[in-house]
Amino acid sequence: MATLLAACGKDAPKAAPAAPEVSVLTLQAQPLALEQELPGRTVASQESEVRPQVDGVLVARLFEQGQMVRAGQPLFQIEPALYQAALNEAQANLKTAEATAVAARLRAQRLQALGKDQLAARQDVDDAIASGQQAAAAVQAAQAARDTARTRLGFATVTAPIAGRIGRALFTPGALVTSGQAEPLARIQQVDPMNVDITQSSNEYLALRRAIAEGGVQASTAPVRLRLSDGTEYPLPGTLEFADIDVEQATGSITLRAQFPNPDGQLLPGMYVRGQVGQGIRQQALLVPQAAVDRSPKGEAQAWVVDADGKARLRVFRTARAVGNQWLVLDGIAAGERVVVAGAQGLADGMPVRVKPAAAPAGKG
Repeated sequence: MATLLAACGKDAPKAAPAAPEVSVLTLQAQPLALEQELPGRTVASQESEVRPQVDGVLVARLFEQGQMVRAGQPLFQIEPALYQAALNEAQANLKTAEATAVAARLRAQRLQALGKDQLAARQDVDDAIASGQQAAAAVQAAQAARDTARTRLGFATVTAPIAGRIGRALFTPGALVTSGQAEPLARIQQVDPMNVDITQSSNEYLALRRAIAEGGVQASTAPVRLRLSDGTEYPLPGTLEFADIDVEQATGSITLRAQFPNPDGQLLPGMYVRGQVGQGIRQQALLVPQAAVDRSPKGEAQAWVVDADGKARLRVFRTARAVGNQWLVLDGIAAGERVVVAGAQGLADGMPVRVKPAAAPAGKG
């Protein structure tokens, strides 16, 4: 009897192992606002070098270094004595020319009257008229000389060409300055608003333009956000002004210019920053949680999906970029497919599985 029981136990079939349970996420296409963090540098919205336009010795500095100045504000005083004397001489020459012109005009009028009565030779009349015209031209030349002298005297007071923050004075009173010198007297920078030059790869820029042209991505006018070099967020949003028309040959990048309000002067020219730039809205975006994605030895993205027969299949696909804690799918997986997000350990291609839905994670562009 014991032998018979042992034989029966050997012939009894073993129970099939239960199908493993996995959590799946059904992919759904959704609009996604894309952003990209790009490096950049702050640049003053306006910058001007204060230069002398006449020669002379500086006698005074008329501003506080590092302070705000307004357009037209006096900054330096060049010794004006020579230019005042030149103006006085030009005004005296003008008065002489005007007196000469009056005398020439009256003489021409008298000779013209005598000429009508045949009491003056025609040649004398013509000479008097020509002399009057020459005297009038001399008055105009004297007026121009006076205006030039007055302008040069005005240039002896060096004024601010733009409004902004002025830096340190590069010349002190007592220094000799000339109109053709290489060094400026000071520099003025307008820092409110502040420009930020952001660099983007030309390949990424072309890919975005192509996606917009094909209709897969809608152009975005989202404001630009800024992260400072210490990792803090700049509180005020900016606007994207334009993209440069040239590609930098050394780096293959394109410069995007954004403008930010800077009322408190927190942004200084030359600071390294990172800009969060809107890259459009992808209308049919598919997002796969990064936890569900592995990489093949070739570096390809792969994930387990459950087909219509309830079997696990290893799927290789391409990703465009990371969006928060998810991957944006480029191709290889379609909307409606079920991606395994938990329980993938020990799966084999074609293995039956039991599925339960998982909550969809929130994506961030």
